[in-house]
Amino acid sequence: MGHFLPITLEEVKRLGWEQVDVVLVTGDAYVDHPSFGTAVIGRTLEAAGYRVAIIPQPNWRDDLRDFRKFGRPRLFFGVTSGAMDSMVNHYTAARRLRHDDAYTPGGQFGFRPDRATYVYTRILKQIYPDVPVIIAGIEASMRRLAHYDYWDDKLFPSILIDTPADLLNYGMGERTTLKIARMLDEGRGIEACYGLPQVAFKIENSKLKIENSIELHSFEECQRSKRAEAENYQIIERESNKIECATLVQRHGDRLVVVNPPEPPMTTEEIDASFDLPYMRLPHPKYKKRGPIPAFEMIRWSVNTHRGCFGGCSFCTISAHQGKQIASRSEGSILREVETITQDPEFHGVLTDLGGPSANMWRMKGRNLELCRKCSRYSCSMPTMCKNLDSDHSAMTSLLKKVALHPKVKHLYVGSGIRCDLFTEGNGGWQYFRQVVVNHTSGRLKVAPEHTSDAVLALMRKPSFSLFKETKRRFDEICQQAGLRYQLIPYFISSHPGCRLEDMADLAVQMKKMGYRLEQIQDFTPTPMTLSTEMYYTGIDPTTMKPVYVATAPGDKADQRRLFFYYKPEEQRAIADSLRRSGNARFIPQLFGGAAVKGRRPR
Repeated sequence: MGHFLPITLEEVKRLGWEQVDVVLVTGDAYVDHPSFGTAVIGRTLEAAGYRVAIIPQPNWRDDLRDFRKFGRPRLFFGVTSGAMDSMVNHYTAARRLRHDDAYTPGGQFGFRPDRATYVYTRILKQIYPDVPVIIAGIEASMRRLAHYDYWDDKLFPSILIDTPADLLNYGMGERTTLKIARMLDEGRGIEACYGLPQVAFKIENSKLKIENSIELHSFEECQRSKRAEAENYQIIERESNKIECATLVQRHGDRLVVVNPPEPPMTTEEIDASFDLPYMRLPHPKYKKRGPIPAFEMIRWSVNTHRGCFGGCSFCTISAHQGKQIASRSEGSILREVETITQDPEFHGVLTDLGGPSANMWRMKGRNLELCRKCSRYSCSMPTMCKNLDSDHSAMTSLLKKVALHPKVKHLYVGSGIRCDLFTEGNGGWQYFRQVVVNHTSGRLKVAPEHTSDAVLALMRKPSFSLFKETKRRFDEICQQAGLRYQLIPYFISSHPGCRLEDMADLAVQMKKMGYRLEQIQDFTPTPMTLSTEMYYTGIDPTTMKPVYVATAPGDKADQRRLFFYYKPEEQRAIADSLRRSGNARFIPQLFGGAAVKGRRPR
């Protein structure tokens, strides 16, 4: 009989514990599942013999009793905002407050603060000043050095400067968290952990020299010069793309923030061990009366095959957080998880996904790993496919067939994004695509060309739009041959750096010609530690150090986004007005023909 990690004092007492070793504080509800980071870290520590309790979504506005309920942990507090940056969780691209939270029972909003990692850490240090607090997760990881904050529209210092945290564990943290626990368990102070890989810390002595390090422009220099910030990012990205990289150091006044190199990529045995831990695969029963947790419902019947992504998209944080190298589970581990899912009495035969950050990167790696160790390319597939990359798709095609043959699996779908730029005639990619379209699509297959302008796509580090056209041609051909009436649904982004109104107008014209009325769209949201965000803030492409046009004014961003909806009568007058004002009136007849453009003016 399995058990949940305790989240109440009553559960701790039932276990007979006098003191908890580690307390994890998270902005998410507690879901004991391998797709939720707090559960992964908790189970990893538990498997090593540590007593772990979780404080999910503590009330930060009352007498702070939630933070006190387990008392002083023997080793440390671990703090995360949850699976998302709390500001992305709370606000739209237009900086409007969202009304729901996918990581809370019932989707209810308001159970975590803005900048949750900052708030939780300050509270814990106020109550327990002598207990080490270690911050981790996407919010801490992507804010480990000076970074642009879209919501306050200014450059922020490292999160280690703005919080009293003792240590930051960035990226996927199982191995490093376990090392920290063991060192503290041996009675060594938190300073002893400063030598560990994949941690960041702050020290007071500004004159201290760190061996084998690269010193970045200071926070103060970056405040004065956007070019200095762009130059910093060029170094940060280059080093993060390496398997063996340098220590990074950044001065903040009289303090240094030091970021140690990461752990090497996880082995198949290590990632299998993480996924094979005894998860309950459910939300804690305490939430039953509050309604389902949307994020859990979305992934409940899905299987994750790997971590990491070498795609290198400018706007994505996956490679910066999970790593560029792919850590693949074994086929045996994946099939064991499928078997576990099918034993769930609520499983009705439909697996919603078999994939990962990208659907089709499982088992992909360099043929000669020694060459990979020396490589600093941002992507293995862009701007051209690396000759050292083994991009064979045959194992994935075989895995799909094996999972689909399970007697309790009626339907297996691929819900993760497919990287069509990995397909060649010789690597089985198009055969994999055919397998997905014919047997693992529910009727609508989503792909992400992101834009139609090749100039904008180059800044996004995405392939030419001609690839989407070729993909659609093959998709339509497969459907015609198989007698299927399926749809290929493209996903697009507006207001990305480099994108002008005329680029969006051309996108709308091309979509009209192709018969699309777009649904899968998004206005670009700058998030910390991405190339796109650096371009948005600095107006410079750090890769080339050349200027980049950026639509930052709310009205300009709204004009771009509105073009997605060229087919809506109520938007057409505003679209026509913006095209005339910007000198792009030539697109009006292409979008609306010779008919008069009517409709309301936007307020």
